[in-house]
Amino acid sequence: MAWKTLETEYLIREPWLTARRDKVELPTGVVLNDYYVLEYPDWVNTIAITREGDFVLVRQYRHALGVTSMELCAGVIEKDETPLEAAQRELLEETGYGKGTWQTWMTLSANPGTMTNLCHCFLATDVEKVDEQHLDLTEDLEVHLLSRQQVYELLLDNKLYQALMYAPLWKYFALEGK
Repeated sequence: MAWKTLETEYLIREPWLTARRDKVELPTGVVLNDYYVLEYPDWVNTIAITREGDFVLVRQYRHALGVTSMELCAGVIEKDETPLEAAQRELLEETGYGKGTWQTWMTLSANPGTMTNLCHCFLATDVEKVDEQHLDLTEDLEVHLLSRQQVYELLLDNKLYQALMYAPLWKYFALEGK
């Protein structure tokens, strides 16, 4: 069922976004002259829970939607970094929390039809505050500790916006029970 790529033209090449237009032939023989693909680096996000049972979330402004929202700690996997190393680095940099017990939770695609990257999700339990935030120049976020009930209510009230964060959290509540 794989498509055959006949031509590729790159329209934009930036560190966080590459867009290309492919000319592809389907197995049926149909040729699509303009099939657009977005190339992103792989991402990570983490459900981080303290020893006391609080969820570590961040609140930040998201320009594309013009909203400020609560989110799981998340970021981009850097070159020569494993998904786990990236998740641990992002949690420490964005929140100052670390240590704990880490497990791979799930791997998702935001849109496998037009995007090339994956999002690797982790569950980190018994995390603790070990440092201060070390934010990038483009980051402006607040750390919030929320109870299990507060996170569950965010899910029920559709307050998170980010689908790649809903999925691992719903899995958590489904497996761990409300």
